[in-house]
Amino acid sequence: MSVSKLALSLFWRTFFLLAMLLAGGVFAWVQTFRALEAEPRALQSAQQLASLVNLTRSALLQTDGINRIAMVKTMSDEDTVKVLPREKGDRWQAYESDTFTRSIADGLRAQLGPGTVVAKSVNDQAGLWVGFNIDTDPFWLRTDLARVQPVSLEIWGPWVAIALIATILGSAAIARLINEPLRELSSAASRIREGEYDSRLDENTRTSEIREVNMGFNRMARELAKVDEDRAVMLAGISHDLRTPLARLRLEAEMSVHDEEARRNMALDIDQLDAIIDKFLDYSRPGEVMLEPVPLALLVEREINAFRNPEQIRIQAQVPGDLMVLADDTELGRVLQNLFENARRYGLSAASGMAEVEVSAERAGAFVNIRVRDHGAGVPPEKLAQLTTPFFRGDTARTAATGAGLGLAIVEKALQRMGGSLELQNAPGGGLLAIVQMRRTAA
Repeated sequence: MSVSKLALSLFWRTFFLLAMLLAGGVFAWVQTFRALEAEPRALQSAQQLASLVNLTRSALLQTDGINRIAMVKTMSDEDTVKVLPREKGDRWQAYESDTFTRSIADGLRAQLGPGTVVAKSVNDQAGLWVGFNIDTDPFWLRTDLARVQPVSLEIWGPWVAIALIATILGSAAIARLINEPLRELSSAASRIREGEYDSRLDENTRTSEIREVNMGFNRMARELAKVDEDRAVMLAGISHDLRTPLARLRLEAEMSVHDEEARRNMALDIDQLDAIIDKFLDYSRPGEVMLEPVPLALLVEREINAFRNPEQIRIQAQVPGDLMVLADDTELGRVLQNLFENARRYGLSAASGMAEVEVSAERAGAFVNIRVRDHGAGVPPEKLAQLTTPFFRGDTARTAATGAGLGLAIVEKALQRMGGSLELQNAPGGGLLAIVQMRRTAA
């Protein structure tokens, strides 16, 4: 099954969605507060400036011409508020540039008159300039632009940053809280898949939906455990009960059949049935294994010796003597037996007419890769994934009626019990290549 490269886990998807939602809410509230704050601030600033202009106008109106000039000169030397004569050649730039400044300018004109000039610079000198008349004399009142600025980002910034950090942390906490039951369910399902049917989930959680899912999962696990136990008992019982009539058939064939060839063929059929029963017993074994360091080279040599038949199979091994794997000695031996038997049955070389098998091993980080290759016809690529399915047989090039279709299924099941894995692929140049990966231990 193909997986998109951009696929995200449920945790990250939940986290990003919550973070985007909360961050959008934070920015929406910031914009709302700024909008609600800007209008009253603009009106207040316009009223203050209008009052300042009116006070200045009243003060100048109460003085005669000579004292007015002296007062204007005195006020022109101030730093915060200046009053300067307005000349015909003055160059000025309109104050309105956005909603906030337009609100201030409109407020000033509403209180001082429609002909009021509001500028942000006069003769290239920045400031808030308000033009007004005293009698027929025009004047400028200049004040600092900072007096009427909206709340800057320097004030909003730290609070927005705190809100965003809280949003990220809160999103992570909520996503983890939401996905924790799903993570536990996924972990329990993985253990069930590996044969650990005693996996149980908490049935006392307060969330009703999760509690019902956990209860249903636990019921399923109990039923699967019972089914697996019944299957193992049934297979073991059937296999055991079949051996007695098979033994009688062998004895009767030896005693009553006089044709040597017929007797030999009957004995071969009985041996085949007995081998199939052994496969059923192997497949129905319980899942408990004892893992310990096992010298790989000695184990491979021991299993090769059991197949020393130059007419049917020839096995060559290149395994470093210091390699140790964490395994169950008997189970790993059974894995190699089934791989060799699979090669003997289905991996016959077209050149020699026998199974030629190569066994090698190499370190791969914390693991050891054991490679078992034959020189047979190989398997169609679309059928490789089905080779470990119980009772499945490949095409006619690798099929024999003497097989039970359980060999590779037993291999995969045994490796799962030991924490290993099996990979099957067609080898370059022909033949099937089985790669067994086991955990490595120090020599």
